[in-house]
Parts: sequence; structure tokens; C-alpha cells
Amino acid sequence: MMEKMIFGRYIPGNSYVHTLDPRSKLVFVFAFIIIVFLANNAVTYALLLAFTLLVVLLSRIRLYFLINGLKPVILLLVFTFLIHILFTREGDVILDLGFLKIYEEGLKQGIFISIRFLVLVFMTSILTLTTSPISITDGIEVLLNPLKKVKLPVHELALMMSIALRFIPTLMDETDKIMKAQMARGSDLSAGPVKDRIKAVVPLLVPLFVSAFKRAEDLATAMEVRGYRGGEGRTRYRQLKWDWKDSLCLATLVLFAVLLFIYRS
Repeated sequence: MMEKMIFGRYIPGNSYVHTLDPRSKLVFVFAFIIIVFLANNAVTYALLLAFTLLVVLLSRIRLYFLINGLKPVILLLVFTFLIHILFTREGDVILDLGFLKIYEEGLKQGIFISIRFLVLVFMTSILTLTTSPISITDGIEVLLNPLKKVKLPVHELALMMSIALRFIPTLMDETDKIMKAQMARGSDLSAGPVKDRIKAVVPLLVPLFVSAFKRAEDLATAMEVRGYRGGEGRTRYRQLKWDWKDSLCLATLVLFAVLLFIYRS
């Protein structure tokens, strides 16, 4: 399951979304995270799903690939849904099993929050799938440039964020390899009581941390050997270019936000 994690991966391409400036994509995603909270009824959540599907189509990332990549977070989606089903006690009772009552508002909120979580995962995944780590670094650094006036190490911060994103799938792949190695030695990670499963996971942590620190050390050594110097005076081979497509992208998002505001109850 770990090897199917798509968050943090980059797939080269030439779709409309791929060719956008990383700054517009970053602003788009951060604004979308806020706009999502405007949805509060069936119509607005349907609009959210339709808008997300449109972005997926424009990115030319296969929907099946995205859904397949969601498998590692399905448990979180199910958990979110069940929390609302079990603890929201508003509206009419639609199912009474004696020991368990499911309320209309609980079912509705469970579905709505799950959709909200789903579209956020889709949008953030599209950002990393269509933007190279170096472009994300450049975009974040330019957007945070005003904070240099308060002595914030913008370049280092942007570099850390992009490296963290880049290493998510790598660490997931490493976890999967370690799990398979432990299972080959007879460790059963998928059966037995929860207490035993937690104990079985502990031996995974030590080799995973050792591997992560080793990779971090290798990366630092490689950057130092190549004479990498961030911050002031650093030049770039690739220059960011804001195009009309970026303005259109953000204008579309503003119109979508207005639409959500009109149809929200």
C-alpha cells in the first residue's frame, strides 16, 4: 500500500496545469483550502467535486491513478466519517439499532467532511504531481520574499519545505521495503490484537529513522560537495514567468468562490 502513496511525487508532463507558474499553483491551492470551507450544503459540495474533477482533467493525471493513490488515506476518511456518524446527534433518527442511533445530521456531516477532505487531498496531490520540487522551492521563496524584511531565512525555509515534500514518497517506499523485510523474517503486521500490531510496528521505526538520517546526510554531503550556497547572491538557471494562463487560473478560482458564496445556505 505504501508504494501507492502519490503525495509528494512528480510526474513530468505538458498539460495546462503542468505549464502554470508554480506561484499561481501555490496561491491557487492555499486559496482553495480556505474556499473549501464556504461549502455547507449539497449543492456547494457538488460544485466542489465538479471543480476538482475539472482540475484533474486539465492536469491529464489519470483519475484512476489518483484514486489508487488515495488508498493509504482511506482509513483516515473512514475514521472521519464514523466519528461524525457516531457522535453527531442532531436531526431526525434515520436508523435505530438500539445500542446505536444514526442521525440525519450525522450522516450528512460525515459525507460532507469526507468530501472536503477528499478534494483537499486531490488538490494538494495535483500540485506536487504537476510541479517539480525545484519549481516548488522557487515559487515558495518568491512568495515569501517580503518576509526577508523581518530577517526570516526565506530560502532555507522554502528549501526545507520542498525537500520534505520530495522525501514523503521516498520514506513511504522505504517503509514498505522494511515492512516486507520484517514480514519475510516472520513478523506478522496485519493480524492479531491491536496491542500486538503496535508492538510489531516498533521494530520498523529504528531502521526507518536510520535510513532517513542516512539519506539526509547523503543529501547534505552532495549539496556541500557541489558547492551549494543558498540565500543572497544565488542565481537561477530557470526563471519564473507569470503568464496570462496564471491570471486566468486565479480569476477562475475567484469566480468559483463567488459561486460557492451565492449557493451556500
